[in-house]
Amino acid sequence: MPEMIKVIHRGKEYEYPAGTKYAEIARDFQPEYDYTIVLANVNNKLRELFHVLHEDCTIEFEDLTGSSAHKAYKRSASLLLIKAFYDVVGRECIDKFKIDFSIGAAYYCSYEGKVPLTDDIVSRVKERMKQLVDEDIPIKKTASTLGKVKEIFNELGMTDKERLLKYRRSDRINIYSLDGYQDYFYGYMVPSCGYIKHFDLFKYDDGLMLQLPERNAPDVVPPFKDSPKLFTTMNDAVKWGHMMEIDTVGDLNDAISEGLMNEVILVQEALMESRIAEIAKDIENRGDVKFVMIAGPSSSGKTTFSHRLSIELRAHGMRPHPIEIDNYFKNREDTPKDENGNYDFECLEAIDVEGFNKDMNALLAGETVELPRFNFKVGAREYKGDYLTLDESDILVCEGIHGLNDELSHTLPKESKYKIYISALTSLKVDEHNRVPTTDVRLMRRMVRDYYTRGSSVSRTLGMWLSVRRGEEKYIFPFQESADAMFNSAHIYEISALKTFVEPLLFGVEPDDPGYQEAKRLLKFLQYFLAIDTSGIPHNSIIREFIGGSIF
Repeated sequence: MPEMIKVIHRGKEYEYPAGTKYAEIARDFQPEYDYTIVLANVNNKLRELFHVLHEDCTIEFEDLTGSSAHKAYKRSASLLLIKAFYDVVGRECIDKFKIDFSIGAAYYCSYEGKVPLTDDIVSRVKERMKQLVDEDIPIKKTASTLGKVKEIFNELGMTDKERLLKYRRSDRINIYSLDGYQDYFYGYMVPSCGYIKHFDLFKYDDGLMLQLPERNAPDVVPPFKDSPKLFTTMNDAVKWGHMMEIDTVGDLNDAISEGLMNEVILVQEALMESRIAEIAKDIENRGDVKFVMIAGPSSSGKTTFSHRLSIELRAHGMRPHPIEIDNYFKNREDTPKDENGNYDFECLEAIDVEGFNKDMNALLAGETVELPRFNFKVGAREYKGDYLTLDESDILVCEGIHGLNDELSHTLPKESKYKIYISALTSLKVDEHNRVPTTDVRLMRRMVRDYYTRGSSVSRTLGMWLSVRRGEEKYIFPFQESADAMFNSAHIYEISALKTFVEPLLFGVEPDDPGYQEAKRLLKFLQYFLAIDTSGIPHNSIIREFIGGSIF
């Protein structure tokens, strides 16, 4: 008679034999969840479904709408794609296959090899993926010694993984296998291919796109939203990394351990300065620009970028004046509320659009305007003698969440506006099959800045992040392709710079905190990175906006 284990799920007690897989238990409770269960939360610790029950526990499940579950789905789909690609093309014909970056809900993947990438090959890869899904091939996880795993990847020619693991402190490493194909992935996986039912695959540019569901509709593959400007910006970032010989975290750690970081930092800043100068020159060449409209998601470095762009504009003979669109917030009593009855500060209706247009048109006509300042403590606009008059060389640098939305500036002549989208679009990869999410970089930036400059805890930042992301999806990302220029504020070394500041804060998140699982995930992620001394980062760097010491 097998030992029986007590399981508490949503306040009710059940019994299962010891050794029962969490996947089997999940099947019993699947009717209580809207979408496919992917992970188990056992005594407040996330577990993959192929693990087994061995002690009394409280268990909850995470379906595909959960943050960790959605990541596990995308990660597993990447493994499925790589396995299918190797099956169709043949390992001997593949030099490199990389998961480079995301475009919306899709992953762009690049390939180098002896066989040209054609629509026919992509079609066959897609069919092979479907075959593995239909056969529900299991995804297996095994733990081996670090030395053994490095030996495996050396034999497979995966030098990027071998280089990454060189800096791992743990002597035990988990590797995943799918129908004989072995690979290393950081993070959780689904137990079998049958869970990965929704995807699309098609040729794009010189590579291919893996289109995946979005978290809020995990059983639907959305149509691909082509973003050529964003794609070019991301592709340029990949080229920057290649030029600097830092494509992966292993490359970055090598540069740190070899004492090359001063040069890396200076080259990165030179690349940034060059791009800012290009934008300033383009603004000058337009001739009619009077309003530079800047927008981007949270913690993109908009403030520092605005200052650095203003300096470049001065170098081109213009006189820039900063305008914070937030100063045109409606008074608190006039601010709209969301469906929960809370003030919605992110919607366009929270801005006095007509007042903004009235003032900007008056400035354009040569009139003198008294500009408002919004007092966030009392929730009202105030006027304290900030007068401005524009002459021929003056230009306004307007920064705010709705800067790219023409509804904000609907009465201003189109030719008078130059729109810039800024975001931290990291091209660095953990290794060639594990990308670094750009949202993780921005989240860590915000944690550090909120704690050290705004007195806000990591728990509060984590608690607000989902709402912040929803606002970005609704009010910023839909307008990014309308920008005249895109600026990538990501620094290839910045996670190593942020690590010293953010790691102690993450350790302070307690197990009963709603953000505990996310804090643990980020702590595990940071283990891949060596930390750097930040004293060599220039004081006009965008990174200084978050770690302190900025001249701005």
